[in-house]
Amino acid sequence: MTRPIKRIVIVGGGSAGWLTAGVIAATYTSGESEEGLRVTLIESPDISTIGVGEGTWPSMRKTLARIGISETDFLTRCDASFKQGTEFFDWQPGDGTAYTHPFSPPQGFDQFNPASTFLALPEQPRFDQTVCAQTTLFEQQQAPKQLTAPEYVGASNYGYHLDAGKFAELLQEHCVTHLQVEHVTANVCAITSASNGDIAALETDRTEPIEGDLFIDCSGTRGLLINEHYQIDFKPLDHFLFNNRAVATQVPYLDEQDPIASCTLATAQDAGWIWDIGLTSRRGVGYVFSSQHQSNDQAIDKLYQYIEKSLPTEAARRLTTRVIDFAPGHRRTFWHQNCVALGMAAGFIEPLEASALVLVELGAAMIADELPPDRLAMDRVSRRYNDRFSYRWARIIDFLKLHYILSKRPEPYWRDHSCEGSIPQTLVEQLDTWNYRSPWHNDQFHADEMFPSASYQYVLYGMGFRPNQTERPTRERDQQDKLGVQFFYKAAQEGKRLRQAMPSNRDLLTKIKAHGLKRI
Repeated sequence: MTRPIKRIVIVGGGSAGWLTAGVIAATYTSGESEEGLRVTLIESPDISTIGVGEGTWPSMRKTLARIGISETDFLTRCDASFKQGTEFFDWQPGDGTAYTHPFSPPQGFDQFNPASTFLALPEQPRFDQTVCAQTTLFEQQQAPKQLTAPEYVGASNYGYHLDAGKFAELLQEHCVTHLQVEHVTANVCAITSASNGDIAALETDRTEPIEGDLFIDCSGTRGLLINEHYQIDFKPLDHFLFNNRAVATQVPYLDEQDPIASCTLATAQDAGWIWDIGLTSRRGVGYVFSSQHQSNDQAIDKLYQYIEKSLPTEAARRLTTRVIDFAPGHRRTFWHQNCVALGMAAGFIEPLEASALVLVELGAAMIADELPPDRLAMDRVSRRYNDRFSYRWARIIDFLKLHYILSKRPEPYWRDHSCEGSIPQTLVEQLDTWNYRSPWHNDQFHADEMFPSASYQYVLYGMGFRPNQTERPTRERDQQDKLGVQFFYKAAQEGKRLRQAMPSNRDLLTKIKAHGLKRI
């Protein structure tokens, strides 16, 4: 039990496996020396990986910098573009119901809660456009930074859209070449157990048995270690979130100089929603839906109808589509014995708000930052890991569900989202509270909440939520309202400045490809 943790074995490649390998290997001295931690990744030559998503959170900037990949290389190698949030269309019936969830918080949010002042305005403008300057960049597909800004630094907060296949290739090359990660191409065919129930070694069809002290399962929905070997139960969540199928395609630009969207476009449909993300050479477009409310053929036709708005009908109908089935849910335990599940081996809900890759980032970072020195300490770390990620998955479910229950669309799919028993009790209680008090910092119980209170405000008031009780007046209310008007004015002025200063996404990405960004 006092055996030191010196060899980590990752099963499965793709974005999840290689991100995890990169974060751990970059944190510790790696290689063959006695002092170094060895990281081995086993990847099957017979299984093609499905990318866990083409959208990231701003946290990816910190992760890439930690691994040691330059932003210039990442952007150019992965067909990547800048993502500054999500813009929602038609999530409420009627025209003019669009709203955004930008990555930047409202102006002055650290010292001022804008909700009460906004709700008291005589005319109700859009919440996001009133409180946040970043939304002005969405309108003209503008970038969050200039060419002179250093790598990973922006005038506005941003993440990325990326080609998941190319991203995995870049990570693999960097991990093997610069971080001394051992890459084994083989199929795992047997698992050898230790006397205490741990995994002792993996037998493959091409190598000698591969021993390890900690095993990380990134084998996708199969869950080769966490599911097939340990048989850890899967916790289904389709009673909360109904989407279990997606049909996806790649859409070319009509012109290579067409604008690149600054955010993910999410357009509601009668049984789900369509994502539309712009890369430098193409768009990734897909329709995620509930198979209980719509057939594959109906979904494919809906997707084609959407694409026909930007491509001629004949060209749109020639695009090849792929149908992907998934079961929304996650493992009841993520770290069992000396095995941790990450990526789709741990679980998957749906692509709304792009939480898949960030869970890999957070999981890999916690493993690296809290890596136990020996097996004796591992159980304490694993209990803390399981508690933290159970909480994180629950918050993701709450936040995603909020998008659906606020909608007043008339289709059965949307109405079913408000049925009794389909809303988590934690969210029911939050909504009851927000009916008389708007969310703010006191709603954040942890420093690293998955979604801060600003995110809840963008969705709540963007979807038209209005409290049914007036907040109690405080002695400082007049001062707060005056402060609010000042911050709303600052947001408007900052928006004008950003709009004048920032290049388009297309222009900046073209210049980065030619000249590169300034290295930090």
